[in-house]
This record gives sequence, C-alpha cells and structure tokens, in this order.
Amino acid sequence: MKKTIIPLVVVFIATTFAMCTTKEKKEIGLQLYSVRDAMKEAPVETVKSVGEMGYTFVEAAGYADGKFYGMEPAEFQSLVEESGMTFLSSHTGQAVPDSSNWESTMAWWDQCIDAHVAAGVKYIVQPWMGEKGYNSLAGLKQYCDYFNEVGKKCREKGIVFGYHNHDGEFAELEGETIYDFMLRNTNPENVFFQLDLYWIKEGGKNAVDYFNKYPGRFKHLHVKDEKELGASGEMDFESSFALADKAGVDYLIVEVEKYDFDPLVSVEKSLEFLENAEFVRNTYAD
Repeated sequence: MKKTIIPLVVVFIATTFAMCTTKEKKEIGLQLYSVRDAMKEAPVETVKSVGEMGYTFVEAAGYADGKFYGMEPAEFQSLVEESGMTFLSSHTGQAVPDSSNWESTMAWWDQCIDAHVAAGVKYIVQPWMGEKGYNSLAGLKQYCDYFNEVGKKCREKGIVFGYHNHDGEFAELEGETIYDFMLRNTNPENVFFQLDLYWIKEGGKNAVDYFNKYPGRFKHLHVKDEKELGASGEMDFESSFALADKAGVDYLIVEVEKYDFDPLVSVEKSLEFLENAEFVRNTYAD
C-alpha cells in the first residue's frame, strides 16, 4: 500500500501546485506610443518584448502612407502575432477638411482603411482634433459630421471608428461641454469613444458620470496615470472598472507617457499593476 500511496500523494501535490501557480492571462493591450522611441529605433525587438511581458494585443501609433512603423500591413500583423499578441487597434487621423480638400481627405481615408483591413485591425481611433473643433460649436459640429462620415466608411469595411480624448474636450464652449456635444452629435453606429481615464480627471470630470449618462458609448478604456499605473495614488480606477459593462467596455489599453524608469520597464510595471488588481477582470469583450 505504501508504494502506491506515495506516488499518488506526489502527483496530487504537483497538480495542486500547478493549478495554484497557473493564472489565466488578463486581456490587456498596450498603446505603442508608450514605447515610441524604442519603436523608432528597434520596432521588431520592441514588439517582441511587449509580447514577452504578457500583453495580449497592441494599439499602433505609427501609421503612415499605407504602412505601420515602415512595415507593410501584413508584415506588421505577422510580427505582432508571432510575438503572441493581436493587432487590434490603431491611432491615426486627419483634420476636418473643407470643400476644397474633402475629396483628397476621403481618398486618404480609403487608403488608410484598406491598409488597416489588410493588417487585420478591428478599430481605428482618431486621437485629436484641430483648433476648429475647440473654437466654436459650428467648428465642433463640422468635426462631428466628419467623424460620422469616416465612421461610416470604416463600418462598410468591417472596422469600428472611434475618438480618443485628452483634457481639452472637457472645457466649456458656448455653454456646452465639448465632450458632451460630441457624444450627442455623433452616431453610435459610426463613432465610439475611447475614454482616457487620466485625461478626463485632468479635465475636471468624472468617468463614472459619463458612463451613467451615455451608456454603451465607450468600447475602450485608456488606462493611464501621470506615469506608471498606480504610481501617483491619485487615480480611482476601481470605480470606473465597476461600471465597465454599463459603459460598453470591450478592451483595456495601457498608455504611459511619462516615466520613472526606462519606458519598457514602466509599461511592464503598469501591466503588473492591472494583473494584480482584483477589480480587473480577465476579459471584457463578449
């Protein structure tokens, strides 16, 4: 009996240890602007490093002339996938055109959308507006109409178009909060909002209020702090994450713009913060 019991005990202990130490990976992406200098100097090695850290997808910030970081769409997609991740989203865009350059701007978008389709990207996000969007409600309305048109183009090719905020969108303009005006004047079928949790705080507003007022409009959260996630002690991430379903969140994307460490170390520490946070689920997408 002893000769059979001992091996069974050993197997039981080994299995239990493996179960306790194996942790399901959380679905968390990185905005590659966080490692912008490294992406300029060594994009292949940098993407591989991001994958080794445990990120599951990336959001690009390097689209130009039909390429991503100088690579053809399929080439960059392959690099990301070989690094164990998905090329999910991309930041890019153009200023609102007037009648003189509307056609050329739309032609730019056609090329841009086709390149993203070729790379297997699901989301294109414009992360800025020109001054016209901040100077008058008439100019802001032009941007909203423009985004609706771009979003429709994207949707026809199977891509979802969104807008990423900074703090300026929470300023008052002619008695309106810019961000609220954008939410009301864009078509939810064509435009979603990628809410940056740090910039809304810097703009003096509360993400939870927007989740309650505009449910379902926020497919992505940019999870951001002054530097590495959690380092400032001033960000209330937990209250935002508690309303993720109501907000419509499908994906979490880390962005780090300032650092206490080398940028690659900072983005790894930020991932560890979310991996260790009990209020962060393994996945948010349906």
